[in-house]
Amino acid sequence: MATPANETPVLDLIKTMTKDSTEASSLDPRELVLVNLAALVAADAPPASYLLHLEAASELDIEANDVRGVLSAVAPIVGTPRVIRAAGEIYRALGIALAELEAFEADKP
Repeated sequence: MATPANETPVLDLIKTMTKDSTEASSLDPRELVLVNLAALVAADAPPASYLLHLEAASELDIEANDVRGVLSAVAPIVGTPRVIRAAGEIYRALGIALAELEAFEADKP
């Protein structure tokens, strides 16, 4: 049986898991986003994963220098190739966000 187009069970599950994790953590929201970014690097995450977390980072006024700091901090643990790949995935995520913003702006009357 196919899922109706307006239902997003996987995204709903991820949102629920994220909410539960956030509530269970003793970290403040800023620290939590930075730790999540570090975990994404370690997990070799795709751009879409970074996109979601960079949006949260932006809302918390986390700056590019903070993200660079995370990459530098995890480099000795996860290795240079993974950090370089993460930087590329972050760059792609920002490109996706920019393209979406431009499309949104173009659709405005």
